[in-house]
Amino acid sequence: MGRNDQPRRGPAAGPAAVAAPDPLTLVARWTGLALSAGGFAALLIGWLAGGGSADLPWAPAMGIRLAFELDGLAALYGMLATGVGFFIFAYSSRYIPLHLAHAGRPPREEARFHGLILLFMVSMVGLVTAQDMILLFIFWDLTAVASYLLIGYDRAERESRASALMALLVTGVSALLLLIAALVGASVHGTFSLPELFDAAAPGATATLMGSLIAAAGLAKCAQVPLHFWLPRAMAAPTPVSAYLHSAAMVAAGVFLLARLHPLIALDGALLAALAGVGLASTFVAGLIALTRDTLKQLLAYSTIAQYGYVVFLLGLGGEKGAAAAAFYVLAHAPAKSALFLASGAVSEATGETALSRLGGLGRRMPVLAAASGVAAAGLAALPLTIGFFKDELYFGAAVEAGAGYAVATVAAAAITLAYSWRFWSGVFLGPERAAPRAIPATLVWPVVAMAGVVALGGVLVRPFVRLAADAAAATLRAPVSLSASYHLDLRAENVMAIATYLGGALLIATRARWLPLPEALARLGERLGPERAYAVTLGGLNRFSNDIHRFEARDLRDRVASVLLPAGALVIAGLIASPVGGVYEVGAFRADDFWLILALVAASGAALATTIPRHHLTLVLIFSCVGLSLALAYAFFGAPDVALVAALIELTFALLLLGVLALVPPRVLRREQALASRRSRRIRDPLVALVAGGVAFAVAWGALSSPTPDERIADRHIELTPSAHGSDVVTVILADFRGLDTLVEITVVLIALLGIVTLLGLRRSRP
Repeated sequence: MGRNDQPRRGPAAGPAAVAAPDPLTLVARWTGLALSAGGFAALLIGWLAGGGSADLPWAPAMGIRLAFELDGLAALYGMLATGVGFFIFAYSSRYIPLHLAHAGRPPREEARFHGLILLFMVSMVGLVTAQDMILLFIFWDLTAVASYLLIGYDRAERESRASALMALLVTGVSALLLLIAALVGASVHGTFSLPELFDAAAPGATATLMGSLIAAAGLAKCAQVPLHFWLPRAMAAPTPVSAYLHSAAMVAAGVFLLARLHPLIALDGALLAALAGVGLASTFVAGLIALTRDTLKQLLAYSTIAQYGYVVFLLGLGGEKGAAAAAFYVLAHAPAKSALFLASGAVSEATGETALSRLGGLGRRMPVLAAASGVAAAGLAALPLTIGFFKDELYFGAAVEAGAGYAVATVAAAAITLAYSWRFWSGVFLGPERAAPRAIPATLVWPVVAMAGVVALGGVLVRPFVRLAADAAAATLRAPVSLSASYHLDLRAENVMAIATYLGGALLIATRARWLPLPEALARLGERLGPERAYAVTLGGLNRFSNDIHRFEARDLRDRVASVLLPAGALVIAGLIASPVGGVYEVGAFRADDFWLILALVAASGAALATTIPRHHLTLVLIFSCVGLSLALAYAFFGAPDVALVAALIELTFALLLLGVLALVPPRVLRREQALASRRSRRIRDPLVALVAGGVAFAVAWGALSSPTPDERIADRHIELTPSAHGSDVVTVILADFRGLDTLVEITVVLIALLGIVTLLGLRRSRP
């Protein structure tokens, strides 16, 4: 369940050792700051103005539209992505140059970092505003790709590459689940539009299937048990990546999906119960492991899993209180956790240490950072006068309404949260000083102070945050939501639970030495038998299988053809078996006019079979040419003399080309090839492959020719749309439009391949 590995650090490099940024880096920095600030302002103004929407056609024939809407849910997650993103850009402008200097990498790579953060931010805003399932899937996939590149930013490090691949595989599979859910919804309800799907969906097998796929996709993204193991490994990324992706962006995208598509999930009560169970399990498992971690970012990673377990639990409870508490919890958690991640990066930069066991006493030497991170930790632990107090008040209120068992469980989970929050802050800033800090740039401190200020502001001026959370919950439930949060000096259930939390957390802190062996044993068991171990075993098995397949098909051309035709034939056969066959395989009447056509087809078939017999190369070329020439005769009998002429010319050209190539091959090589005997395995395998491929092709062709022409044909639609494409006939439009686009894509692929080759050659030349 994650590792305590220490990140590799290069030689010490102070601020003076960092080279001045080049123009491209400066442009990247200021572009990121401007777009994040402008995006936050636009989202804030749009939300205060009542939101808005845009709906444009994209692929009308498929029912796909560019539909976006700024509702409360989009405003909440969009402002988190852009608001926290602004501070990440500011922090990174000083952290990344130092990070690159430690690793001995060129300063120009900073521009790439800012570009990737900006890509993720734009993808996140697109995701939260999308109102079409296909559009949602595209932005969901973009966040996975951007996170892969960010987690693997230190691509020279093996740990970074492995961690990025793990995150991509786990969250990439979730994208496929989301796509399947979208296709199921469209096939049953005839639409990809989210509002239309919500209106059309009803309890039943389809709703359960869609809800299950969506829930699995969201849980994988927000790193919930048992798919949580990728998040601690992702801490191999630079600190700003961890602060952004794992507090306000990527992991938040998982719970956003559960909230956005909650109307579909809520159609099955068992799915909601499963969400609540997974959320509680994640909270306890990750929370207990967080108490055992020694590395700063590892502790924060497991705390992130636990904190989003709260949100998943609340969404599983459902109802007005559950949805509102979930939205407020995300809003309160993001600035606090981002501040703590950035504080850990500042501490590591100042001391060169990343482990709690080698830190301590920094509060006297770094008082501003200590105070700011203390406020953030207090917000995470839900202490009064922070916005976190209200997140737990709403959390407790939803649990009390759900039942006494849930209420007890939430108090225990909150006590664990207080314990690991205290462990992080006290382990760094209290006690004896173990590592003397050096001076760090102010830019590594003031973003922490700013976000801690948001945490403190929410503790005394909570109404704007409550309004935003209520609007987000209303978008989740598609109904108005009433939400209030304030201090109450009485013995209501929420206050009693808060007091019990503080007492329980203090008890855990005071007795840590007694109970610590239990979570440590749990962590060791998870490392040996848990999901990360299963992932490693599965990935290793797939790699070995891939290597075996590669060795098989790389031997010669026949093996490659067999490795393609056999699986393809098996898949087509499975499709034929699953498809209805009534009225498909019919035998038409034989007419005298068909005699010459059948004769030409028989000649082509006979020539094709005859190519398997001769070993002399000239005879083989001549018989092979007879196949194409016989088909040219068939085209002529079908009334297409122009196609027949083209086919004949092409066949003759290729025959001459083959003869020319054979003339250039030394005769001894041809004689040696003719004398080679086939292996016994091929004498069985090759005919088997031929029979399977030919039989499947025959069945497909027979079924297609037996089916009558539909009343509505795509060709009719093409003819109808020809004037819209400014063409005089449909053939011209297809050649100029469709084939032109196809050619453009092919050219683009070739250019990308060439760029990759040039890059690889450049890297090879640059190696010593």
